[in-house]
Amino acid sequence: MITGLDHVALAVRDLDAAVDGYRRLLGVEPNWIGGDGGARHAWFQFPNMALDVISPHGEGAFGDKMRAHLDAHGEGIWAVAFTVGETVEDLEPFARLVNRRGVKGTAPALTRSTHDDGRKRYWLGSNLDPADTGGLQILLIAQPRDGVAWPLSEAAGPAPVEKLDHVVVGTSHPDRTVAIYGAKLGLDLRLDRENPQWGARQMFFKAGEAVIEAAASLKPADADKPDRFGGLAWRVTDPQAAQARMAEAGFNVSEVRVGRKPGTHVFTVRDAPAGVPTLMLSAEPQMERV
Repeated sequence: MITGLDHVALAVRDLDAAVDGYRRLLGVEPNWIGGDGGARHAWFQFPNMALDVISPHGEGAFGDKMRAHLDAHGEGIWAVAFTVGETVEDLEPFARLVNRRGVKGTAPALTRSTHDDGRKRYWLGSNLDPADTGGLQILLIAQPRDGVAWPLSEAAGPAPVEKLDHVVVGTSHPDRTVAIYGAKLGLDLRLDRENPQWGARQMFFKAGEAVIEAAASLKPADADKPDRFGGLAWRVTDPQAAQARMAEAGFNVSEVRVGRKPGTHVFTVRDAPAGVPTLMLSAEPQMERV
């Protein structure tokens, strides 16, 4: 079973520029910079997932794949990856189960990344076929082979981002989306609602300590269109302090406003690196025990 959101992968053309941008935006340092296979990665590790920023670099099959994606779609979210099971041995049987449910994928294989200082890290993963996932790149990732979680990114200054709250997926075929994420991948559909005021149907799938929010317009749409990645919503402890820090770092941020969830406050980053729509929101208030 899926136990969490492993990482969100971004495709960018200039890794150094994107790393600088996300260091200033998130307020944390990358915990890994390096790569293999014709691409370089920078990882920002949070308690509930990682942000993997990728750019083509040199020759290699993966770099060619990233170049083709950038040429076709531009910069932005390339993939979401889910963590599977409690041990590394859990990935293969789950990948077979997902295949029997109608989602084809590659056989689990090791990916290697070589840090700029020569250190290496490996992870076992399977790539699902976008033809069976609504057109999106979805990866299944095993737990670390040695059972030790990747170290968290260190704060680069005051008011850093705490963790990821949710990833937004846009769809024109909500029933297909429920089938993929709920019935086939087995994520817990916590809420499925229509909101005429916003003109949208929203579906919230729990993935460990993060959420996949799928949104569909209530207006008739072409159901054969592929899904698309929307944006990222991050948690911040003190939205006023975080907004001030990001504004000082040169980002175009909105004023802090009351969120849709009672007791929350949010603000928008209008010019996040790689053009990813980005929202910052405060934690929900703790309910008082009676």
